[in-house]
Amino acid sequence: MSAAERPHTLIIGCGNLLRGDDAVGPVLVRRLWERGLPPGVRCADGGTGGMDVAFQMRGVPHVILVDACTSGSEPGSLFRLPGSEVEQLPPLAGLNLHAFRWDHALAFAHWLLKDEMPRQVTVYLIEAASLQLGDPLSPPVAAALERLCDLLLTELDGVAA
Repeated sequence: MSAAERPHTLIIGCGNLLRGDDAVGPVLVRRLWERGLPPGVRCADGGTGGMDVAFQMRGVPHVILVDACTSGSEPGSLFRLPGSEVEQLPPLAGLNLHAFRWDHALAFAHWLLKDEMPRQVTVYLIEAASLQLGDPLSPPVAAALERLCDLLLTELDGVAA
């Protein structure tokens, strides 16, 4: 992809569509596609393919990652983490593809992309209620997803490409 074609912001939805609220990232990406993206914004379904996520970050100034979390907070709670808070990334040694998460994708991207690593990384995490196989999104997570869609579209509308 040439520099002229590169988006200024890439939103990556991470998670597993088959595991209840863990689907929040890919579902958010689909919802943003349905609503329409501002110019210069692109979405990628990170699903469970973390290494592909790292390659998609190459040369993009701002990357936004969205995923579910289980911190013990109220389901549907929304957390925003600036990239500077996730600088202590997990080691890649001994990692396998089944355990590859968004934080591993960031660590891999730092190693792989070096100077082409995004200057700004923002992580949004939504507290899950259920991660059971076959469950749909829970009502609090679905509501948080809609709030985050509104927030992202408002913040990114009019940002120069």
